[in-house]
Amino acid sequence: MAGGEGGRDWAYRYLVVLTRRAIKWSKLLKGKNSIQKSLKVKRYIRKGIPNEHRALIWMIVSGAQANMEQNPGYYHRLLEGEKNDKLVEAIKTDMNRTFPDNIKFRQTADPCLQHTLYNVLVAYGHHNKAVGYCQGMNFIAGYLILITKNEEESFWLLDALIGRILPDYYSPAMMGLKTDQEVLGELVKLKVPAVAELMERHGVMWTLVVSRWFICLFIDILPVETVLRIWDCLFYEGSKIIFRVALTLIKQHQAFILEATNFPDICDKFKQITKGTFVTECHTFMQKIFTEPGTLSMTTIDKLRETCREKLLSQG
Repeated sequence: MAGGEGGRDWAYRYLVVLTRRAIKWSKLLKGKNSIQKSLKVKRYIRKGIPNEHRALIWMIVSGAQANMEQNPGYYHRLLEGEKNDKLVEAIKTDMNRTFPDNIKFRQTADPCLQHTLYNVLVAYGHHNKAVGYCQGMNFIAGYLILITKNEEESFWLLDALIGRILPDYYSPAMMGLKTDQEVLGELVKLKVPAVAELMERHGVMWTLVVSRWFICLFIDILPVETVLRIWDCLFYEGSKIIFRVALTLIKQHQAFILEATNFPDICDKFKQITKGTFVTECHTFMQKIFTEPGTLSMTTIDKLRETCREKLLSQG
């Protein structure tokens, strides 16, 4: 939260916005646990899902709800089945590293969310053997657990993200992740050419400055409320939202980034641009991500993905 008077001012204004949105969402849902995708729903989601409806809306719009209903008992069967010792060990190693500052994830907590997190990750690793477990998934699953407060729903939302929304980010070769970092580089060339030129001149690879944005979906990079607002759109509109956020951060801070005169300087600037009032005031920030980068269609992204993937594969 931004400090001092300005921060309190903003917090009050945002509370007013949240109250207004909550009333509109209640009217939209009319007490039902279902929603149809529409332009109106898309508009509502872009303006933020109230916390009390967030888990339900994420479940519906991501397809996780339908998958859970079509596979009753599947999650529990995964937990009761044979386990891969190596996978279990890797997950256990990361338990204490996941949100060490959040009391709910400490071993002393009651109930301890570490146990829930362990179950979700072990079940997912056995469900999607091609991915298994990869660092970064623990933070994403942890956020899902905090929002849904439901183990099985968190599992199905993790499946929606890793299986469908983020193509091939967490597989051992991480080809999808590497591809999307290159795609961002190409988009910056088109939309913020001066920054692309600076990166090239100093030999800074995109992966050095943005890999955590993609892997952690902005967790621990942007403020919590801003991350949740980004995820609202991510579940509905898919992975192009990540590019919109990244491009907005870069474009908005173009002059600041261009002050960099060497390699470490550039890396430092990229750490700085994820802090401050621009990202804390999430309502304005979310409006910006849909205007600042200009048009960005899934067709454009898919074409860029194809060419970047081919380039990476040819480099071996």
